[in-house]
Amino acid sequence: MAPARENGRTADTAARNGGGWRGPRGRLARAEGREREEMESRGSAEPGPTCLTAAPSPGLMATLRPPPRMRARLPRSAPPLRAHARPGGGSDGGGAAAVPAAWARRPAEVRCGGREPARAPAEGLPAAAGSLGRQPALPLRGRDGADRELLPRPAAADGAGAAGPRGELAGIDIEQFLAAFSSQRDAVVEAARKLLSDERAPRRQKLLADLIHNLSENILAEERGDDEKWFEGLESRFKNKSSYMRYSCESRIRSYMKEVSSFISNVHPTARDAYKGIIDLMSDKLKSVKYNGCYFDRREEEAARLCTTEGWFSCQGPFDRDDCPCKHSINPYSNRESRILFSTWNLDHIIEKKRAVVPELAEAVKTRDGREVNWEYFYQLLFTVHNLKLVHIACHKKTNHNLSCDKTKIYRKGKQNHKIS
Repeated sequence: MAPARENGRTADTAARNGGGWRGPRGRLARAEGREREEMESRGSAEPGPTCLTAAPSPGLMATLRPPPRMRARLPRSAPPLRAHARPGGGSDGGGAAAVPAAWARRPAEVRCGGREPARAPAEGLPAAAGSLGRQPALPLRGRDGADRELLPRPAAADGAGAAGPRGELAGIDIEQFLAAFSSQRDAVVEAARKLLSDERAPRRQKLLADLIHNLSENILAEERGDDEKWFEGLESRFKNKSSYMRYSCESRIRSYMKEVSSFISNVHPTARDAYKGIIDLMSDKLKSVKYNGCYFDRREEEAARLCTTEGWFSCQGPFDRDDCPCKHSINPYSNRESRILFSTWNLDHIIEKKRAVVPELAEAVKTRDGREVNWEYFYQLLFTVHNLKLVHIACHKKTNHNLSCDKTKIYRKGKQNHKIS
């Protein structure tokens, strides 16, 4: 009986060489050789064209074990066998070979230069959602009336964290995120309070506390009866928020006036009367404008106040900058805590009051030599926004400003009058 040949080599030769054909084909050939020798020794008939029976021997199955690399991908339990048609044979009996089902061809996708089995998405989810494991988020109603999600989970993709042109950050629409605070403020505050009650991490405590503080506000309330908590610790004579805020500003301006008046002891004795006369003029002017309390009163005209109609104040930045680099803002009308924190904000003199303006006024009175001191100019520097900037405490620089008064404006020129505001 002539041994079967395949690709120019006999199965017997491959078997004797101990692995002349590598991989599944080599093992199959060696198994064929051993089966043939078994049959010849028993005198059985020549096998059919498929070379394998439907019930292979244990020795053959041990030979047909998958290679180590493939075994790592198979489950630990033995894979089921199924008929696999070979050329020249049928689908059953002698024309079928028993091979592990795990060896069957499966859809594959290329990943990192290799081929891995394609995995089906989670049941009931689209492919993208199944692969990323996106979790459900809180619903919200957008300004257009459509239902959306609040704080959706960011997608786990390359480039996560990059902000889009509309402020979209890793799947979060910032505009939609901010709108949720106003549309569902009470629900957000309640949820934040529950989280804060069990939170122990200082940073998260700070974030939650600030969130609750910023959302727990009653900005539009004006009268005492509408927001009793805001008036805690204040005298009963204040009936509304704007009246107290006006008083707060007046108190600051009054303190500046006291500093100017107390400096008279440093003025040359021969010039003290003239200095006192200027103080009286300034005092009368301040009384006529109610000590510029309009700066903090949100009910005043836009040109007269430093806040919006709702009461928002923005830091105007350090004396040596045109704006605030940190974009500080506060609304003391919103809640009691903000009202107290606003007291730490300063009306900062660009040309310093103690180092420059008041000493220059005293010197001008002393050396006037018959000239009239332009007290309106000094009034502007001391008490008006011509020389005052509202600044957050972090933007209030205590260093020497190294700025001085304009020498050309210290004395009046003829009978020209200056408009004071």
